[in-house]
Amino acid sequence: MLVSQSGARVRAIASFGIFVATAALLTACRGRPDSEETGTAARDAVMTVTATPVELVELTRTISMNGTVQAWQDVIISSEVGGYRVAEVLVDVGDRVRKGQRLVSLSTALLTAEVATKQATTNQRDAELMNAQLALERGESLASTNLLSRADLDRLKSEQLASLSRLEAARADLETSKLRLQFTNVVAPDDGVITSRTVTVGQIAQAGNEMLRLLRDGRIEWRGEAPETRLTNLAPGQGVTVVTADGTPFHGTIRVVAPTISVNDRTAIVYVDLPSDDRLRPGMFANGQIAIGTGPAHMVPLQSVVSSDGYSYVFVLSEDNIVARRRIETGAVHESSIEVVDGLKDGERIVIEGAGFLKDGDRVSVADAVGGS
Repeated sequence: MLVSQSGARVRAIASFGIFVATAALLTACRGRPDSEETGTAARDAVMTVTATPVELVELTRTISMNGTVQAWQDVIISSEVGGYRVAEVLVDVGDRVRKGQRLVSLSTALLTAEVATKQATTNQRDAELMNAQLALERGESLASTNLLSRADLDRLKSEQLASLSRLEAARADLETSKLRLQFTNVVAPDDGVITSRTVTVGQIAQAGNEMLRLLRDGRIEWRGEAPETRLTNLAPGQGVTVVTADGTPFHGTIRVVAPTISVNDRTAIVYVDLPSDDRLRPGMFANGQIAIGTGPAHMVPLQSVVSSDGYSYVFVLSEDNIVARRRIETGAVHESSIEVVDGLKDGERIVIEGAGFLKDGDRVSVADAVGGS
């Protein structure tokens, strides 16, 4: 009787265990699809982005290059005579001068005395020539009556020629001294603006040493460095927009493209004439934009382009808002957009905001789309 009761209790416990296990198994079976659906939903909802369709626009193509504003001709002004004291400096930096205007005066005391001495010597040589000429005339008269030998006549001719030579040398010395006196006034070789001054009153001037520097005609130019691959697109007469560091634009014209190319950086200098403007000063940095033509192009926002491994990519949206990463070839940058040379077609939609957080195959939600969703 006791054995029978114990067996019944064991069978009851076993049945309850089987029931619990079955219930747990059913619960697990019902829970598995719910978990898979939750994971799928999580993968579908990656993020919300904005998008724009790709369209062709008319683009003005330009060449951008850096350069500096420089003087068209920077003239060094110096004295042609040396060893004399500077008496006056009549101009300063920034002064506009005219051709022939007196800029610096040297002391003339020594040269004035030298000219007076040379003038006296010239007068003396002139008198000597006059005496020699009269002596020759008398000799020729006597020789005609055989009262003067041929040798004496030749001597008189020789003395007359020597006197003439001494007079010519004295006159040359006098002219040289007068020129030296004239050169004590240093004058402007052309119209322009004084850009540098190193001369001071009282110093001893040396011939050829810089005293002043002149911006000839007040004329300046911009010299840009153009890559050799773009030289065929450049020619004299083309318009150039030169923008200084403070953002001020100036309009110039290409005067000449250098006939040689630097072997160091493979660029050629482009010389651009600029208008006369007090805001433009030699030495200023400036960027130049040269228009080389217009044509259709695909332009996309800069923020839509993602760089990776040295290449550029965009994320193209399918009809069901799944993104595909696509490699593109980019061109020139214009303000907040960049040209896509290859890799996109008209009408395709690309991601703008959020492109940097996506990966190939993500499904996104498009909101606040530009040009449609």
